Amino acid sequence: MSRRRERRRRRERLADVERIAQPLRRVPTYALVDPEVVETIHQKSLRVLAEVGIAFYDGEAQGILREHGVEVREDIAYFDPDLVEHYVAQAPAEFTLLARNPERNVHIGGDSVCFAPVYGPPYVVDWEEGRRQATLADFENFVKLAYMCPYIHHSGGVIVEPNDVPIPVRHLDMLMAHVVYSDKPFMGMVTSGEAAADSVRVAEMLLGEERIREQPALISLINISSPRRLDERMLAALIVYARARQAILISPFILSGAMAPVSIAGTLVQMNAEVLAGIAFAQMIAPGCPVVYGMFQTNVDLRTGAPVFGSPESQIALLVGAQLARRYNLPYRSGGMFTSAKIPDAQAGYESVMSMWPAVLARTHFILHAAGWLENGLAAGYEKFVLDCDVLGMFHTFLKGLDTSEDAWAEESIRTVPPGGHHLGTEHTMRHYRTAFYRAQVFDYATAEQWAEEGSKTAYQRAAERVQQLLKAYEPPPLDEGTREALEAFVAQRKEEMMRKT
Repeated sequence: MSRRRERRRRRERLADVERIAQPLRRVPTYALVDPEVVETIHQKSLRVLAEVGIAFYDGEAQGILREHGVEVREDIAYFDPDLVEHYVAQAPAEFTLLARNPERNVHIGGDSVCFAPVYGPPYVVDWEEGRRQATLADFENFVKLAYMCPYIHHSGGVIVEPNDVPIPVRHLDMLMAHVVYSDKPFMGMVTSGEAAADSVRVAEMLLGEERIREQPALISLINISSPRRLDERMLAALIVYARARQAILISPFILSGAMAPVSIAGTLVQMNAEVLAGIAFAQMIAPGCPVVYGMFQTNVDLRTGAPVFGSPESQIALLVGAQLARRYNLPYRSGGMFTSAKIPDAQAGYESVMSMWPAVLARTHFILHAAGWLENGLAAGYEKFVLDCDVLGMFHTFLKGLDTSEDAWAEESIRTVPPGGHHLGTEHTMRHYRTAFYRAQVFDYATAEQWAEEGSKTAYQRAAERVQQLLKAYEPPPLDEGTREALEAFVAQRKEEMMRKT
């Protein structure tokens, strides 16, 4: 095959990414409990905030809270219920995240659904080398895969931890990878206030300072360290992003039975109190700052203390968490393709889909960890990533619901096919045969005989081949040379400054 023809085929493959839009929900929203139960959780959460409180381990944050009428005693903030209601109501119901390619802007809220990759694993797993520490090259590979997957709308954040880069400057290399290897929106870094400020500066250089104040470019994950605690690092990042009017994803990390009560109802009360405290605090800093009501919950195995992902209890919490977010008229974030499995095996498949179905049915707007998660989040799997992407394509199709357009009724096709005939060659079929049904890229649809003739490959093996095909076909999106040079100079300067401090 000529080099020119290969380049054309690569462009065609990447054009598929352009054509598949962020899905709009056209299916009903599932509610697990009655509104009375949601209101009970709300009222009990307000009581926790007023009587038990939330720890804010940061002097500046405590000053902001006091300025807005919150009582702070020995690092514990006690919120008046009316004050909480007032500030939470100021957050917008939906917003749009800017990408450097406007065609890749992502809407958060309403009927829109956004899938984003796995976040935070220190290890990677692949077919050839197994489990190993993640490197910057792995990080860049996952950014490329997320860019090429048409069913992932957001480049994510710390897709994996690049352990071969010094911690003080690691965030800078990750930001540059998102900018250079993708043109989808990306997350800000939260390892420190400085990392958050660097993230904002990169977004300003890429899109314009005034522009990102009008519409956010970054969404950043602020984890509440349950039970009932916001630490100095997260608060410093939250303050930076709120002042820059960038979107903030406020999400407790809860393991029921360890960091919250064993009962899911008790977990929901604690979790809701934590989220409300974070949202109210963000609105005190910048009224109208976009926020996402987040939840990251599962339970521990009480015999071993290990987290259990894909558990039925976590799905109950996810569904009720979505109802709470709707009660506050806020966008909702929850889980993705969670599994405790170490490789992309049957356990990984079952647990991942068990986790994703409730997230989709619950009307979740931002689904983090939608591809690549393995080993309770300690590892990102290359093959798991592309397998998950195939499943995300299925969810895209499901979210469209039933097509009831005039053409979809296919009445003429029904009339023309005689009893015992078939629809394979009708005009209606020929008109739609390329787009009528979703077809996965990795899953096998062949007969048993054909599958055996082709080597009896498992899904794991086929996914490994798919990863290599994608990385070989990858071409970076265009980036203005002057902008790139300016960003590289900024990153070099910041690295020098930060390494001098160590």
